[in-house]
This record gives sequence, C-alpha cells and structure tokens, in this order.
Amino acid sequence: MSNLKVDFSNVVGKVKPMHAVNNGPVYKFAADQRISNLDAFVDAGIPYARTHDASFYNTYGGEHTVDVHAIFPNFDADPYDPASYDFPMTDEYLKVMDYAGVKCFYRLGSKIEHGVKKYGTLPPKDFHKWAVICEHIIRHYTEGWADGFKYDIEYWEIWNEPDLDPDDATHKRCWGGTKAEFFEFYNIAATHLKQCFPHLKIGGPALAGKMDWAEDFLAQLKAPLDFFSWHRYGAVTEKFSNRAKETRALLDKYGFTETESIFNEWNYVKSFHGDDWVYSLRQEKSLKGSSFISAVMCDSQAGPVDMLMYYDARPCGMNGMFATDFVCDKLKGYYPFYMFNQLYKLGKSVESVSDDREVYASAAVGESEAALMLTHYNDDDGTEALECTIDLKGFGGENGVEVEYFVLDEEHDLAPAGKAVFYGERFTPTLTLPNLTSYLIKLKKL
Repeated sequence: MSNLKVDFSNVVGKVKPMHAVNNGPVYKFAADQRISNLDAFVDAGIPYARTHDASFYNTYGGEHTVDVHAIFPNFDADPYDPASYDFPMTDEYLKVMDYAGVKCFYRLGSKIEHGVKKYGTLPPKDFHKWAVICEHIIRHYTEGWADGFKYDIEYWEIWNEPDLDPDDATHKRCWGGTKAEFFEFYNIAATHLKQCFPHLKIGGPALAGKMDWAEDFLAQLKAPLDFFSWHRYGAVTEKFSNRAKETRALLDKYGFTETESIFNEWNYVKSFHGDDWVYSLRQEKSLKGSSFISAVMCDSQAGPVDMLMYYDARPCGMNGMFATDFVCDKLKGYYPFYMFNQLYKLGKSVESVSDDREVYASAAVGESEAALMLTHYNDDDGTEALECTIDLKGFGGENGVEVEYFVLDEEHDLAPAGKAVFYGERFTPTLTLPNLTSYLIKLKKL
C-alpha cells in the first residue's frame, strides 16, 4: 500500500509555470484549409511558448521565421534600417501566440542544423553587430519599431546548446565556433541587450547538458544573466530532479543566486540512437509519455526549477500533445498540461508527500477550490498496479466538500471517474493505480 499525504492548509509557495512548451499553437487567420489546436492551447492555459526550432514547421512560416538570420538575411545590411529586416512571417507566428493568450519566450539565434551545410549556427562575423540586430528585433516586438508591436515579451534567450559538440568536432549542430568564442559572443550580446532593455530578462545559453562547460561559462561570465536555461532528456525522472539541484547549486556557487533556472527542453528519451530512439518516439505519443509528463511536472514544481518547457508542441516526431497531421486531435500527452493548469489557476502550491517513489503528485489551493494531480510512473513496462491511500486534510467546508475524480488511462482521456462529498477536515480515499495512470482530483467547498 502506498500513501500520499496532502495538507491543503500548508502553503509551500506559488504554483510555477510547469506547463510551458516549445512553440505555439497551429492556426491560420485565413479560414481556408485551417486545422488548428488553438482552442486546446487556450483550454490548457499554456503560459509560455519558446520559439526554438519554429522554422522547421511551414505553417509557422518555415525558413522565414524567428531565426535571426531569417529576419536579417543580409548580415552586411544596415541594422538601423527597417528595410534590412524581414518580419512578416514571424509577425504572424507571434500574433497567433498572442491570440491564444500564450506569452512568447523568444530564442535569439538559430534552429539546430543537422545538414551538411550550416547557415544560422555559424558564429556571426561581428558579435556587436549581431547584438544590435537583436536589439532591433526586440524593439520591433516590444516597442513598435518598424511597424511592429508592443507585446509583453519578457524573456529573450541568447542561442541554443552551444555546448552540444566539442571544439574539435567537424559537424557542429548548434554553435559552429569554439567554447571561448561563445563566451566572448555571449558577454558582448547580453551586455548590449541588457543595457538597451534593463526591464527585460536576458539569459541563456540553453545548455545541452555539459556541466563542466556550464561551470566554465559561469566562472568567466561578465554579462548579466537574468535566467540560466538548460536541457535534459531521459526516461528516469531522478535524472531531471538531480540535474535541477546541480544547476541551482552551480548558479549559487558563482553568485547567481537571483538568476532563474529555466528547464526549457525535456521529453521522454531512452536513447537518441538505434531501436531505443524509435521506442522513445513511440512512447512520447503514448500513455507512458503522458505519465512521464505528469511525473516531471510534479517533481519540478517541488524542486528548484522556475519554469519547465516541454519539447515540443510543434507538429513533429517529439510532440506527444497533438497528432502530427491532424493537430486538432489531442494525444494522451496533452492532458497533463490541462491538469497542471487547474493547479496553476488556483495559485498556491501546498504540501504533498508520497512514501512511494512511483507515485508523483502536486496539489494547489484557492479560496473555495483545491486540486490534486497524481500519476503512477515507472519506466518498467511490466510494473504492477498499486493501491494508494490519499490523506486529504486542511480543506474542510461548513456544508461539506465535493470531490470529483478524473482519470487518464488507455481507455479514458481525463474522463469523470466518480464523485463524493465529505464533511470535516480530513478525507482518505483509496485509488487503484495501474502503472502510467494519472488522476486529477478537484475539491470544492459546498
């Protein structure tokens, strides 16, 4: 028997944006041939969408979207002249995000480039000029420059995974230069942008995972670092929670105690190679993928992570939220985002303690409502079901409390699974939890 204790009277902090994603909804303002998941984004309350790898997807605008070399195609042009910029496709993409109520988390740089020839991942010829170009991209989207917009875009991330490949690699996918060159580049770009926009959050570097590289980066850093972004993929949640602690400790060690730790790429991946890669892609779109999402959200809410951003909501092989061709069709992995949003709207995170490492949970409370999400996750496909007693306390109502259960399993997509009313300050239901099953439990004072 597993035991989960939830004390709604013990507020431990705010519910953080653990249901953010990479890339926004699919939607065309023109009505012809429109297949959209915009309503699903709204229903799940997706708080932020990072723009990395947007240019892989034609409906977002493809090769003309987001990336700095796409918006400013001729590096020898005048960065102060609006005519040097190609904004329309990115304008449309960000309009869709705004229409869905999703805040943009803008990655300045380029998508990953797996091809034999590199375009946007090569180090800019002039680091300072690149920073000036980015300055005007920011001005276009936040200050209305060049017939632009006044969006509330607070996060501006410099580059992506510069540590992915070593200095002596011949096929560098994200940063074509050396580590030392990136350090110089970041210092110049971040310093310039922070001077121009002291009210915005400037950070990076979207670390691929090399902690020794991260330590070298922080040790030499001369520029501001409002947030430190990093990535991790795996099939065991402890790898994620341990890396979150290591990252926070490293930031604190070098005096970046106020710098946000943003985990902005993650997904279920057993391995990026061979049969394990194919297995991983299948699981991302399955019930296992959804349970893994729930588990990581719950773990990260309890850990030293300030924002969690799933990779990827873009229609692609790693999107466990929506069907790739018919994006209006929700997959199992969509529902944890909806579940977590029920907590996010309540605002106050409360104590939830499980004595079984296979049971992951997170809970929140508002004025007259409360909610709990939980999942049974074990990567072993042969894992047996378990019985879990849930001790709910600290949320009594004078006229009783209504409890509703919603289940996510192979047969149900967060379907109603029961209702009860209890009186007093404590309620202890027991649930049977087959592996990979998730529940949303909602409480309301009568």
